[in-house]
Amino acid sequence: MTARQHDASVYEEIQANERFQELKRRFRNWAFPMTAAFLAWYLLYVVLSGWARGFMGAKVFGNINVALIFGLLQFVSTFWIAWAYARYAEKKLDPLADEIRHEVEGKTE
Repeated sequence: MTARQHDASVYEEIQANERFQELKRRFRNWAFPMTAAFLAWYLLYVVLSGWARGFMGAKVFGNINVALIFGLLQFVSTFWIAWAYARYAEKKLDPLADEIRHEVEGKTE
């Protein structure tokens, strides 16, 4: 067996591993809903900016209007999602990924 065939068989074995499938499931269960929620939030901002100009232009205080607040909240939500993902990955993904990695490294040495 060549080194390339050995590498391919290791990858196929990992792909079939139940714990690897669990790792993928955990990632998807977090990433897909969060992505959908963020896109919906972003599109809401765009739609309101285009079709609810009166609402978005409403002054909240001084020269600060709803559109500016929503725009700034886009940045806040982006940083919050990055922080939340880092916490989720640290607790739910990284330990399982480390187990799988150590198992694979033990087999390839």
